[in-house]
Amino acid sequence: MKRSKILENMFLSLPGMADFHAPGSKCYELLKQIARCEVERLFSSASAETVVLEPFGEIFFPYYRMGALDSLNLFDLDELIIFSYYWVNRKRYQTVLDIGANLGLHSIILHKCKYQTFSYEPDPAHFEILQENFALNGIEDTNAQNVAVSTVAGESSFLRVLGNTMSSHLVGAKKNPYGDLECLKVQTISFTPLMSNADLIKLDIEGYEKEVLLSTGRENWQTTDALVEVQCEENAAYIYNHFQKLGVGLFSQKKNWRRVECLEDMPTSYHDGTLFISCSNEMPWS
Repeated sequence: MKRSKILENMFLSLPGMADFHAPGSKCYELLKQIARCEVERLFSSASAETVVLEPFGEIFFPYYRMGALDSLNLFDLDELIIFSYYWVNRKRYQTVLDIGANLGLHSIILHKCKYQTFSYEPDPAHFEILQENFALNGIEDTNAQNVAVSTVAGESSFLRVLGNTMSSHLVGAKKNPYGDLECLKVQTISFTPLMSNADLIKLDIEGYEKEVLLSTGRENWQTTDALVEVQCEENAAYIYNHFQKLGVGLFSQKKNWRRVECLEDMPTSYHDGTLFISCSNEMPWS
């Protein structure tokens, strides 16, 4: 059984380092390099073993390839920052939605933090691995669904990007998808009804975030916060304008989690980090 004091210290230190979370800063790049080396040591082996990953406890997460990327990318620094946010806010939130759950790592961490967690993943291949990972980590009350979250319930076309399945998405969510593609039908459920049961949402749906976020009103955000990956400049502009009209706060990792004051403050891809949405006056890091 492996153990990582490096990642343990990182998880416990990151909440107090929120002023240095902006991608591209020297501190960020240093932490990113340190984390990557440690993640490779812990999780790159084809013969997986349990890792003691305090403060969350024991994690069993086998290595998988997903085309050009692999499961090690699920431990990139931006994800570790979000994990530390889950931990420091475990008494603030109770119920979390993991929308775009991929192989289930966020959901596993959320379970380790004792949240009631609901997981949604449209890709049937990813969902099968997610279920296996839940079983390996002793998670029985999974509340997991093999569905896409959309603006309406029903059925939609889904594109699997075979060269990078982490980039798979609902048809229309991305312009000019490239590479070998596989189209399949997936079930969809509506976003706004889900919000009424959640304190916190992690939303990573590969370009469809614009549609689901624009379907919300201010009333949906009174008791719910969200951590969102924004896919492109067009989506960033629509989201910015929508929440400006609603009077709901946007806080950008790109600006060390300070309030978004203009469109230039918005993240426009995963390279800029995460967007936090909340009616609160600031992002709670303590």
